[in-house]
Amino acid sequence: MTTARAVAFIDGNNWYHSLRAIGVPDPGRLDYAKITRKLVRHRTWIGTRYYIGQVEQSGDNALYAAQRRFLHRLRGMGPLISVHFGRLEQRKTRNAAAAELQQLLGGLKVRMDHETYGALAALARSHRETVLFVEKAVDVMLAVDMVVMAERDEFDTAYLLSADGDFTPAVEAIRRHGKQVFAVAGRPGGQLRRVCNAFLHIDKAWLRDCYLDDG
Repeated sequence: MTTARAVAFIDGNNWYHSLRAIGVPDPGRLDYAKITRKLVRHRTWIGTRYYIGQVEQSGDNALYAAQRRFLHRLRGMGPLISVHFGRLEQRKTRNAAAAELQQLLGGLKVRMDHETYGALAALARSHRETVLFVEKAVDVMLAVDMVVMAERDEFDTAYLLSADGDFTPAVEAIRRHGKQVFAVAGRPGGQLRRVCNAFLHIDKAWLRDCYLDDG
């Protein structure tokens, strides 16, 4: 009897925030080879695909350096682990806190010394807009890869590390090809729970033996 072939598909952004939501300590040191082996159990592990928005060197230097360190560790976890990049786009947005500070200063009923008032007003002006990084194309890429690989019969079982209900149509398509799909996350995934074979709700205790052995 042939052992089922298993692939893990990781929605990096959703997975990371899921880990933070359940208080997982030091998530950047998790070993995805250990995590995958623990998930697939008796099945044959043939790949783990990590999807993430790529930070450009011309953007936030600290964020770029942090992602480079993480990806270096990730690629060192074994030949079955691969990284697949979407985009990170900068978006300017209105800073509500700065707007509230300006409004407060404009409506003061008490006197404030000129120097303090000027410093607060300058702070509010300089932070009127803030830059956010928005991930683009990652979810679409992951969903397409899952469906295409199912159509090509490249796996028998998919482990989707995400709680994002946007993957529901892709999961339904995969299952129509006779594949099993297990969603894995630290927080509820209502829509996915209804369409997957099972939803594996993990906690930080489950991940305790899934860290890198680097101290």
